[in-house]
Amino acid sequence: MKEKPMETRANRRKFLTAVVVSDKMDKTRVVQVRNVQKHGKYQKQVRSFIRYKAHDEKNAAKTGDVVRIMETRPLSKDKRWIISEIVPESGDRSAAKA
Repeated sequence: MKEKPMETRANRRKFLTAVVVSDKMDKTRVVQVRNVQKHGKYQKQVRSFIRYKAHDEKNAAKTGDVVRIMETRPLSKDKRWIISEIVPESGDRSAAKA
């Protein structure tokens, strides 16, 4: 049998970009995913957000960090996501804050 390369493997897991809003728990971070949709009738942009509890094995993510989360099997009652990576900040944003 011929094996498929890793790039063509069908991975049905979802990936989202989120902001860490709480890092008070051990190995768990509360992250917030923001979404902007257009209202069907009024055509106005409606902002919404949803919070997820994500697993962070190394306790690396801190409040305010932008992270990429990946859907996984249930790890506890509320945790179904893991933090796959911390997105590095661009130099432009940090310069603007100073």
